[in-house]
Amino acid sequence: MEIRKEQIENFNQKSLRDQQENWDFFQNQLVKRGLDCSAILKQIQNLQIAIPSWALGAGGTRFGRFSFGGEPCNLEQKIDDVGLLHALTQSAGAISLHIPWDIPKDELAIKQQAAERGILFDAVNSNTFQDQNKQKHSYKFGSLCHTNRAVRQQAIEHNIEVIKYGEAIGSKSLTVWLADGTSFPGQHNFRKAFQNTQDSLKEIYQHMPSDWKMFIEYKPFEPNFYSMVIPDWGTSLMLAEGCGEKAYTLIDLGHHLPNTNIEQIVSILMMKGKLGGFHFNDSKYSDDDLTCGAIKPYQLFLIFNELVDGMEINEAANPPLAWMIDASHNLKDPLEDLMQSLEAIREAFAKALLIDRAALSIAQMENDVAQCQEIIQQAYRTDVRPLLVEARRLSGGAIDPIGFYRQQAVRKQLIRDRGENVVATGL
Repeated sequence: MEIRKEQIENFNQKSLRDQQENWDFFQNQLVKRGLDCSAILKQIQNLQIAIPSWALGAGGTRFGRFSFGGEPCNLEQKIDDVGLLHALTQSAGAISLHIPWDIPKDELAIKQQAAERGILFDAVNSNTFQDQNKQKHSYKFGSLCHTNRAVRQQAIEHNIEVIKYGEAIGSKSLTVWLADGTSFPGQHNFRKAFQNTQDSLKEIYQHMPSDWKMFIEYKPFEPNFYSMVIPDWGTSLMLAEGCGEKAYTLIDLGHHLPNTNIEQIVSILMMKGKLGGFHFNDSKYSDDDLTCGAIKPYQLFLIFNELVDGMEINEAANPPLAWMIDASHNLKDPLEDLMQSLEAIREAFAKALLIDRAALSIAQMENDVAQCQEIIQQAYRTDVRPLLVEARRLSGGAIDPIGFYRQQAVRKQLIRDRGENVVATGL
């Protein structure tokens, strides 16, 4: 289904007066603090978060999966769903494909469909964490790290194929996440597994177009629990540096051990010019893949504090970042969940933009710990919702995206058009 601009405009009318009052008050508060409201508003409008094609249907756990009905059954329907999200939020201007789950059958038609909805193609993602039908060699004991050269070559060729699909639709980056690892001591020779992975990544890297980037993702455990070949940001960084200047580390917020200081990792990687991008989600324990900001909103804000600081002082060293949500929806309507995540990300970004960095720098130099906290938390405690709503409204989005979604009974329409008992491709 497609949402028309007139529908959104009509829906916004009922809340327009309240929003104008809230926005006027908010602007006055920012002026009193010496902040450039129009510049901050523009930065919020420009922040676009990619939606992964696999997050548009119900996810699940190893114990079960519960369908929502009306899930997208092909790539065309997934692009329609991202277009719907973007129309309402004006912050979901890209889609990230997972191959072979979402192989475009007609690249030109797919590009045209995306363009009509204002959607770009973000990173393409390879899949060597599961075996596909009629696959010659199994990845049960690893892919790019495998002891058998034939298995490694198969995984290399798959990544090269993914690059070709990405070129055809206009993507500019490849994300590599490996499930490679061990569940028992002695199962791997750690050094050989790392060297095989490095050599394999180098071979893939040589097939990337000159204007592409490679993002190397890490994870400390799961699906293997004794060791992972790329368990942390340091290993990812070593592999990226071993490949070349177009290779970067990618951070998934759920891919850390409990209480890891992710914001410090962000800061150091940006200083080195090797932070490629983000997979946003939230968690209580590890890779829970929950709605952004649902569990640790303050941590998300602190991460954006370092991101904003790094982008302001290190823009030349670190390239523009790739932003993407990576979540799994087992309890909530996936589209509503994604709208909540988009809002939480923009909220954390907006609050980070309000930090008085000159004052913070002075307090840090003077080791004034209490003042540092006061400066940080003043920004965090600011209600930035009028700013987010105004940025969305001026861009043509809905003042209340979920309110519009529910009023228009969008999920019911999707079920009517696609059916009740359908499963999104790739899941």
